[in-house]
Order: sequence, then structure tokens, then C-alpha cells
Amino acid sequence: MEKISTIGLPTSGRTAAWNALYASQMSQVEFTPVDKQGFGAELSIGTLGPVKLAKLTMDNYSVERSKDHINDKRPRIYSLLLQAKGSSTLHHCGHESNMSEGDFVLVDTGLPHFFDTKDFSVTIMVRVLPSLLREYLPTPEQFSGLRLGHAVGLVGTLGAMVESLSESVGNGISADHEDRVARHLLEMISMSYTAGFDISDDSAVLWRRRNDVISFIESNLRDPGLCASSIATSLNLSPRYLRSVFSVSGEKISAFILRRRLEECARQMRNPAWNGHTLTEIAFSWGFNSAAHFTRCFRDKFGMAPREYRSVATNAHN
Repeated sequence: MEKISTIGLPTSGRTAAWNALYASQMSQVEFTPVDKQGFGAELSIGTLGPVKLAKLTMDNYSVERSKDHINDKRPRIYSLLLQAKGSSTLHHCGHESNMSEGDFVLVDTGLPHFFDTKDFSVTIMVRVLPSLLREYLPTPEQFSGLRLGHAVGLVGTLGAMVESLSESVGNGISADHEDRVARHLLEMISMSYTAGFDISDDSAVLWRRRNDVISFIESNLRDPGLCASSIATSLNLSPRYLRSVFSVSGEKISAFILRRRLEECARQMRNPAWNGHTLTEIAFSWGFNSAAHFTRCFRDKFGMAPREYRSVATNAHN
């Protein structure tokens, strides 16, 4: 088992050094710890046949994988995250999942995501290539970004198994048995999702195509001209087929685009690094072209005006 940590890293530039270390072992992301100089972090990595298990222990932080990080030409990976300690919020594939201890969430590293912890946190990751995961979970796109609660079906058993394996990987499981254990773990993941969500084989193709559409939307969310017709043209889809692809989620494309823009604006308003930017600058940077329209839509979604929302967020940081 390999281990990397912040121990020994210089106080000045510690965040950048940790980001580089993490990228060398896992995926390229950007960590932003609350305490940029004094934060502590440790990552343990082991392999179990075709599966990689990684345990991240870290002080209060956020981590983002943007479209720029995704262009690093590394293989696409599905990562099943277990919130082993602490709590967090994940924004991924248009979903916001509030995680508590024992909860799982599936992340597609080929799509952007933002993960924010509330305090000290331990996260265990089960990382699998898409081709292997599809043998057990044919439509992982259907579940990316959705919380699988610890009280649902077999999730508690799955959580105990993942925690135990993360500790014993590399010393306790013989190489001859690793592959069998890994496949048993994947079977447990499959059964947990089957019991926890309603799976329809008929919609498999539509869910996969929907993920392509979501990837395009996330990459072009800042474009004011982004709409159903521009998406259909760019992806060579008929407007009718595009509507059917998106219908599996029960949300219209226009509503999805608006919701995602509002969520990103709200996230930027909560970020102290953007305190020097006006609300109009933030809104226009995410594709809005009318301050009045932005204010009205923001109030409808969050129940307060953008200025009030920002004030509340600022006071919470102080």
C-alpha cells in the first residue's frame, strides 16, 4: 500500500504541492483547504485485483475537477465514494448530494464535479474502469452524483466491506484471491444499487446518451447562446431525439441549464475569492444576459435575492 501525506511539505506552497502529489497518484483536481498552510492530509492507495482502493483523510477542504483537469488524457474512471467520517456535499451531473457518514455516491471522473466537506473528513474511494463496472452496473450514468443512503437495503453491509478492505488491502489478502474478492465487492455494489434505485434496462441507451449531453452542457454552461437547439446542432441530434434523451431524468433541458447556472452562481457567491466581483459580473460569467432575469430566477430557486444570499454566506465565513 502506498501512502502520501502533507507531512514534510513546506508551509509555503503546501496546497500546490499537495495538488501535484495527488494528481501523480490519482486524478488531476484542485484542492482548496480552509487552512491553506496548516492543513493536514493523508492518502493511502492499494489495489485489489482490477480495483483500486484509496482512503483520503483530510482537514476541512473543497476539491474541484473542472473541464480543464479532464483534458489530461488519463483513462476515464468511475469512483464510488464512501463518506466514512464527517459530512460533505457533492455537485455532479446536475445533482447536489448531501453526504453523511455511511453514505455512498458514484462519480464519473470524465465529467466535472465539486466536493465540499464540512469539517474533518475521511473518504474511501473504490475506483473502477467503466468497462468493468458495466459488467455489474450496466448504466452507471443513471446513478452518477446521486446519494445512496446508508440506511437503504444492503448499503450498510457494503460500507462495512469497503472500510474493512481499505484497511486490509496489501496485507491480508493473497494475490491469488484478490481478483475474486474484487468481483465480490463489485457484486455487492451492483446489489446495493439495484435495491436502492429503480433500474430500467429499457432506458440504458438513453441514460448513456444523456451523459454525453450533460458533458456538453457542463463544458458550455457559460455560453449565453446555450439552448436545446444549439445542443442538438452541435451533437448532430434531432431536437425530438434530444428531448427523448433528456426525458429519462424528468427535467427539461432548459430547466436543467437554468438550474445549473444558478447553482454555479450561488457557489461563486459563497466563495470568498469572488468577493471583489459584483453580482452582475458573476451572473453574466455564467451565461445570464439580464440582471433582472437573473435576480428573479435566483429568488425563485433560493428564496432570497442574490445580494441577501451573498450577505448570509459572507457572515457565515466570518
